[in-house]
Amino acid sequence: MPVYRLNNDLIFPNPELADKDGLLAVGGDLSSERLLLAYFNGIFPWYTRGQPILWWSPDPRFVLFPGDIRVSKSMRKFLKKEVYTITIDKCFKEVMTACGRLRSDDTWITGDMIDAYCKLHYEGFAHSVETWYQNRLVGGLYGVSLGKCFFGESMFSTMDNASKAALITLSSKLMEKGFLFIDCQVYTEHLESMGAVKIPRKDFLEQLERGIAYETIRGMWSDF
Repeated sequence: MPVYRLNNDLIFPNPELADKDGLLAVGGDLSSERLLLAYFNGIFPWYTRGQPILWWSPDPRFVLFPGDIRVSKSMRKFLKKEVYTITIDKCFKEVMTACGRLRSDDTWITGDMIDAYCKLHYEGFAHSVETWYQNRLVGGLYGVSLGKCFFGESMFSTMDNASKAALITLSSKLMEKGFLFIDCQVYTEHLESMGAVKIPRKDFLEQLERGIAYETIRGMWSDF
């Protein structure tokens, strides 16, 4: 399959046209309008420093259904101890920056990406979950919320179980609000251990179409 080169027009090719690795298009920009259009179509940006912006739609897709999250007995006991305090949208930029800092030098979480997603956060579409220990940020995650779909982007942890606690809390909140899935994008062993599964891209796009038909739930992020 050819990889499509984007121009200034706000348009993406059909995600089913991605190559075997999931790469669909190259170029474009990180404007809020383009990012939201991408997520509406099951596409996400992922590239390293020195590369142009790369847009992906992998097959299969890796997702976590909120009601299917797997919490071990030891983790349940840990959560009952209330070692951590979990919040939502208290320090989005700090969470995203921490996610980039804990990765290698070729992280896709560049300054431009941080600026773009902070703008989405300001506009009410991007959200963070924070894990605190004694008033210190020790873990968290961030992503984009549209309709009843949550697109997870990255997570970080500097203490045991800190990112797990954030994800479990988020899953519970999303299940309560009737969200269909958390998009984990591509496979990781860690998320598989927590219940994430691979599904065909066709099935993912069908669920996405159902999920974004709902009005985006913004109030839930302020009443946590």
